[in-house]
Amino acid sequence: MKLLPVAAVAALSFSMSAARIAAPQVSLIHAPNGGIQPQAVEENGVVHLIYFSGDAAHGDLYYVRSADFGATFSTPIRVNQNPGDSIAIGNIRGAQIAVGRNGRVHVAWNGATADPRRSPMLYARLNDAHTAFEPERNLIHSAWGIDGGGTVAADPKGNVYVMWHAPIPGQKGEENRRVWIAKSTDDGATFAPETLAFSEPTGACGCCGMRAYADPEGNLYALFRSATNVVNRDIWLLRSTDHGRGFEGKDISHWNIGACVMSSESLAPAPDGVLAAWESEKQVYFGRIAAGAAGISTPVAAPGAPQNRKYPVAISDSRGETLFAWTEGMAWKRGGAVEWQVYDRGGQPESVSGKQDGVPAWSVITAFAKPDGGFVIVY
Repeated sequence: MKLLPVAAVAALSFSMSAARIAAPQVSLIHAPNGGIQPQAVEENGVVHLIYFSGDAAHGDLYYVRSADFGATFSTPIRVNQNPGDSIAIGNIRGAQIAVGRNGRVHVAWNGATADPRRSPMLYARLNDAHTAFEPERNLIHSAWGIDGGGTVAADPKGNVYVMWHAPIPGQKGEENRRVWIAKSTDDGATFAPETLAFSEPTGACGCCGMRAYADPEGNLYALFRSATNVVNRDIWLLRSTDHGRGFEGKDISHWNIGACVMSSESLAPAPDGVLAAWESEKQVYFGRIAAGAAGISTPVAAPGAPQNRKYPVAISDSRGETLFAWTEGMAWKRGGAVEWQVYDRGGQPESVSGKQDGVPAWSVITAFAKPDGGFVIVY
């Protein structure tokens, strides 16, 4: 066996030590301008972020961007043309953001209204010059009755999808709620009337949110919570391989509880597919959807004893490492803390974890990855 020179051994030891030290770092920033409910998407080195400001029942949405990964942000642009056209009450009814073809930003949110039976599903997009948002439009034609939040996704081919759950027209009850989809093929300039995305009689948890994500290959994914037989509040994963024309569904997480839990979900790209995160029984989980797969890997639970964990986010960096973040201790009109754990490419927890108080009431968290492999949590 050939022995290495002392210098080579020292260099190798230093290299291995440096590799251990080079675990991704996590930094935290507050939502700009005292806002709440931040939602961020990083695209080609630019962070696009929206946040809510004002009265929780009738507030406004603002959009900013950052070219230095959160060190500074641009001057805010108001998303909604009608003042007070957005709602933050309940944490999960706020706006979501997607970035589509040519970097165009798309935003969808529950409209504020005195009559919840006629709450609009509002959508607005950034104009061609990227200087202002076009006036918001209500995309509901017949599927009225939104409660939990809607969601938006966009792909590089000009497809934009807005999804929500609401009762079948003329029917009532959570067991009669279904997931609906309104689709645009021209970057959000026009939308076809909504259609049923998934017709299986799963019901939908009325005050729970949804999340959708469209990958560059044209696959569309969505997460929602069911309400079958009242007590089956399971998380369902929907997948479409034909640009939203048809979906297959899979129950990926069971929870028997006869109550609305006001939960949210997360979907984000990963080098080998898509990352999904959700809540169940006061604990949060994430799993991987392999490229081209309809199912999900074995879920990973957040470490430690759960204390009312909610609003999970899972994102990946270019090296395949994963940041898993969530809130703890939040309740109606009450803020809490953000916690996080980083996992390596093999799915094993690294030494990078933490907790920070200060998540405001009615808020949620978001996160994005930096080019150096670090992560930023916005709260």
